[in-house]
Parts: sequence; C-alpha cells; structure tokens
Amino acid sequence: MNFCDILAVQIGGKKTVNIRAVVVCIAGLLGFGVNAMSAMKNPDIHAADIQAIKDNEAQWNKDFQAKDVEKLVAHYADDAVLISPGEPVATGKDAIRAALKQMVSDTAMSIHFSADRVEVANSGDMAYSQGSYTINMTNPGTKEPMSDKGSYVTVYQKQGGSWKAVSDIASSATPPGTAMTK
Repeated sequence: MNFCDILAVQIGGKKTVNIRAVVVCIAGLLGFGVNAMSAMKNPDIHAADIQAIKDNEAQWNKDFQAKDVEKLVAHYADDAVLISPGEPVATGKDAIRAALKQMVSDTAMSIHFSADRVEVANSGDMAYSQGSYTINMTNPGTKEPMSDKGSYVTVYQKQGGSWKAVSDIASSATPPGTAMTK
C-alpha cells in the first residue's frame, strides 16, 4: 500500500479520493508548516534580541565612561535589583540611582564589562548575559587606587520593546579578606 492508496477509496470498481484522508493530511501538513515557519522566523528574532542586548551593554559601558547616572539608571527596570561586591543590595531605581551616583562620583572609577554569553528565552521576553568585568576605583578604607576583576550575570526582561535589567549581579574574583590590587 502506498500513499496514494491511503488517500483513495474504491467505489464501484473505481478509485476515488478519500476526502477525509486528504483533509486530515492537509491539516497535518499545515500544522507542520506553521511550526516550521515559526522555527524559521525565531532564529532571526532570536539573533536580533541577542544583538540588541550586546548593543545595550556596549552603550552601558559608554554611559559608565561618561559617568551619566540617569543614563545608567535607564538600563534598569523600575523594580530591578543591583548586587555589587561589598555593597548593600540596591532594590528599585531610587536605590540603584543612589548606589550608582556614589560609584561614579569617585574620580578614579572606571569600569568595563563584556559578555561571554547572551541567551534569550524562546518566549522572547526574558534573557541573560554573563561575562567579566574590570573596575578601577578608590579604596574607601585606604583612599588608595585599587582594581578588581570578576564576573557578572544580568537578567533582562523585554519591556515596551526594549531590554531592561531586572537583576544585575557582580561577583568579585578576589577572595574575601584579600586586598584588591593597586
């Protein structure tokens, strides 16, 4: 029995098309086609979202260089959380603004971060980046310049068509109790 035999029925010695079998086949193929088309569309959307996050982080680095607190805060969702080594957790834009204002007021402060990995959920509304950072700043205790390196994870949510950080977590590579480098 071949595919044509499945779609045909014999009526009065003559083969005719089995309409039910054809309808079921077409419905199945349409369903497969819709799924295949979605799968084909998603790579483009997925790649565009990954690029948007990379572009956002490049701009974020520039905003740190400019020490522009309002532009830095604009990268965060209203209810975001910022967790930085040795600092209290900052929850919400007001607390994040205060933490960033203190950070960028240090004339020795410079930071650069770069993602090694960016992943976007299949739903297209959540994502994360993870990578490394280097920061130079004034040690609050000794008033001497210091440097730190570490890693970070930023969780993003798509809000109003743009990606906003909802959780921004940095982890120093310097072991606790060890002085950071000068």
